[in-house]
Amino acid sequence: MTRDDTPAGVDSRTVATSRLETHLLESSEAASDDTVVFLHGNVSSSRFFDHVLADVPDEYRAIAPDLRGYGDSETKPVDATNGVGDFVADLRALLATLEVDEPITLVGWSLGGGVAMQYALENPGDVDALVLVNPVSPYGFGGTTDLEGTPCFDDYAGSGGGIGDDEFVAALADRDRSEGGEATPRKVLRTFYVAPSHGFDETREESYLTGMLDTATGDENYPGAATESENWPGIAPGETGVNNAISPKYFDVSSITEIDPDEKPHVLWLRGDADQIVSNESLFDLGTLGRMGQVPGWPGEDVFPPQPMVDQTRAVLEAYEDRGGTVEEGVFANVGHSPHVEVPGDFVARLESVLE
Repeated sequence: MTRDDTPAGVDSRTVATSRLETHLLESSEAASDDTVVFLHGNVSSSRFFDHVLADVPDEYRAIAPDLRGYGDSETKPVDATNGVGDFVADLRALLATLEVDEPITLVGWSLGGGVAMQYALENPGDVDALVLVNPVSPYGFGGTTDLEGTPCFDDYAGSGGGIGDDEFVAALADRDRSEGGEATPRKVLRTFYVAPSHGFDETREESYLTGMLDTATGDENYPGAATESENWPGIAPGETGVNNAISPKYFDVSSITEIDPDEKPHVLWLRGDADQIVSNESLFDLGTLGRMGQVPGWPGEDVFPPQPMVDQTRAVLEAYEDRGGTVEEGVFANVGHSPHVEVPGDFVARLESVLE
């Protein structure tokens, strides 16, 4: 499948790899074999990067694939017991099929940031720079208490596929493009993907909304399966699906600090200071919602506090630097979860500083 609504200078095509029919966007021409790969976040697709690809300097080959179960790529189950391993293996197969020269620069947004870190862990020396854009914590999403990623409960209750909003998932499955309701994809896009001060022109909003709606839903994809738990809030991660793949039960990339200093990629950590999705008080984290009284029976701050996502990332990256790596942090003021959408010019400028 190809798209006919890509910006000038960006092509769309689907590639058959050893693992997956993978759809990707790519820059039309490049003056060198230096490659930048953009990995999108949860409930999104390569559409969120299409204008960035158009602005990447011509000397670089820019690629943005749709992960399995997203966009126009093939839908296959996600084995959460391997963390984000399915996404990493899919990417490895795609780069081999495209005969991409390594090392590469990996740009990972949110979920894609977790995939990028895992890829660097599994393929040391093949990544020369990691650009992490509002990335998921190195200790996953939900259910941990401190800077070391200590779980709130032994079964990681309060994280994984069971914490998804059923109304939102149903709206995705119905491809709901309406403007009403608090849990419609359009409302979530406008409210949480960007800061309140940033909106979209009509064309871009419709494209991003399509990118959200092109998400495979169910126990094997988004949000994933759940199991019953004796611990609050009564649900724990299942073994399949995206949200389980980033549950701390299965996902932990904090050992990125242990990559050999000679193979450690340079890290540029970019984030919006108004992010409501990945933050120390995420509005998608049950610890935050429990403290706000939005989830009944919250056991309290000492048992299930809001996950300190940003502080966890900073602690791991400080250890990464202490052990021979190089790290830069860039914070965009009054920007939410999607700096590449909200302030694309500033975002590309920071990216170019790494490429150069």
